[in-house]
Amino acid sequence: MARYIFVTGGVVSSLGKGLASAALGALLQARGFTVRLRKLDPYLNVDPGTMSPFEHGEVFVTDDGAETDLDLGHYERFTGVAARRTDSVSSGRIYSNVLEKERRGDYLGKTIQVIPHVTNEIKDFLAVGEDEVDFMLCEIGGTVGDIEGLPFFEAIRQFSHERPRGQCIFMHLTLLPYLTASGELKTKPTQHSVKELQSIGIAPDVLVCRSEQPIPEKERQKIALFCNVRPEAVIPAYDLKSIYEAPLAYHRAGLDQAVLDVFGITPAPRPNLDRWEDVLDRLQNPEGEVRIAIVGKYVQLEDAYKSIKEALIHGGIANRVKVHVEWIDAEVFDREDPGPALERFHAILVPGGFGERGTEGKIRAATYAREKKIPYFGICLGMQMACIEAARNLAGIPDAGSEEFDFEAGKKRFTPVVYHLKEWVQGNHKVERKVGDDKGGTMRLGAYTAHLKEGSNVARIYGATRIEERHRHRYEVDTQFRAALEGVGLTFSGLSPDGKLPEIVEHEGHPWFIGVQFHPELKSKPFEPHPLFADFVRAAVDVSRLV
Repeated sequence: MARYIFVTGGVVSSLGKGLASAALGALLQARGFTVRLRKLDPYLNVDPGTMSPFEHGEVFVTDDGAETDLDLGHYERFTGVAARRTDSVSSGRIYSNVLEKERRGDYLGKTIQVIPHVTNEIKDFLAVGEDEVDFMLCEIGGTVGDIEGLPFFEAIRQFSHERPRGQCIFMHLTLLPYLTASGELKTKPTQHSVKELQSIGIAPDVLVCRSEQPIPEKERQKIALFCNVRPEAVIPAYDLKSIYEAPLAYHRAGLDQAVLDVFGITPAPRPNLDRWEDVLDRLQNPEGEVRIAIVGKYVQLEDAYKSIKEALIHGGIANRVKVHVEWIDAEVFDREDPGPALERFHAILVPGGFGERGTEGKIRAATYAREKKIPYFGICLGMQMACIEAARNLAGIPDAGSEEFDFEAGKKRFTPVVYHLKEWVQGNHKVERKVGDDKGGTMRLGAYTAHLKEGSNVARIYGATRIEERHRHRYEVDTQFRAALEGVGLTFSGLSPDGKLPEIVEHEGHPWFIGVQFHPELKSKPFEPHPLFADFVRAAVDVSRLV
């Protein structure tokens, strides 16, 4: 049965809980333990899939089709353990489950209350798969004191008492503000945060203290005294140049040892941190640099494209180069020639998105990349824009567009090269969708197989002709335009097993022009960069050497 580590955030700041959890998971792995990480979010949305990227950042999709919090991306990138639907839950999902059970009569007419019904539902979620791993790390979203999070805190309090003594511990992350005027770190916010946690029956075993300045030993002793933890369990967490320094930094600070000491696991296996030392060496000692433009619509909030940015960094690690990413609002190109803005970049990436806003700018960016022979990587909507660009400018379909844009405008304006996906095969059954269906969870979600054309660029990159990638979309390029597009050099080099759904397109005769309907960034890791991102950065390096 797994040992549980519950990770909570302080009153002043919960910044870095996801990173601390991911780093700890990586360190426990490095010592030979098996781990799984989970996220419990206090918001009332059933899942993040219907939330604007400006509200919640990126939606991370799992192999089994769950739309989850972006922290699960951190968990996968640091541990390499594929997240599952059962690794993410929100208050909305919990309440929805409880109400469904009440409607079915599962509670036999009892009054439904937060305690015990909601807390029991949370505890059931926590226990799923506990026999599969040595450690279960469970991060509680938000901060202690949030009214939305109280059922989660009560549930983990109950859970820890129902388990054998020593099977559950609590790790609390707080902020130590630095007052420049007086030149001192303030420990009071941490003390009050721990007091708030203790008032609901939870006593932290390990404190992780975020700080911009070194924490003097006397301050650590003071925190330990007033927060009732051992001094060696007060772990400093300083700002880092790269998040991939975190496992090594936390190991030097003693986080993994402090956790194992609380569990009484002594002596513990020594960690093998070779792969993290290699990652850090590649990051700190690059042999060149490239500039890549991301032309998107959510550029005001970089977290909307979190996995893409990290996957580009991984591509840099694979090629031992530093990747400079610049975010460019696609709407700018609706009105302006993209040339002056894009000519200083070695490659262009157009990511996914929803809605018509900014799409004309993305099409112009694809035109520029095609004509100037600049590496182009189109992901999801970015692939669709590349197909529309080819249809308009090469295949003689000047009004090519997407059903999505006509549906949004309420009138027909385009020849639909991209159409609403109404049915597809998932496993052994057919899935059907209508345009008017509820938005939540109704897309083509999760991992699907694609077959690659032998001799294609993508088959060379993958080193295979059968791949499996994660999807999140409800619109698809129409194969009835395949002949027209292939006739002008845009090859459909990846298709679904039944040949009905285009998965990958690439321009013949172009050094590197690839569009994919799936989201390869979701499977990239620093120690295992995704092949498409690694080769995309390599192509950018080739361009940089020609300039």
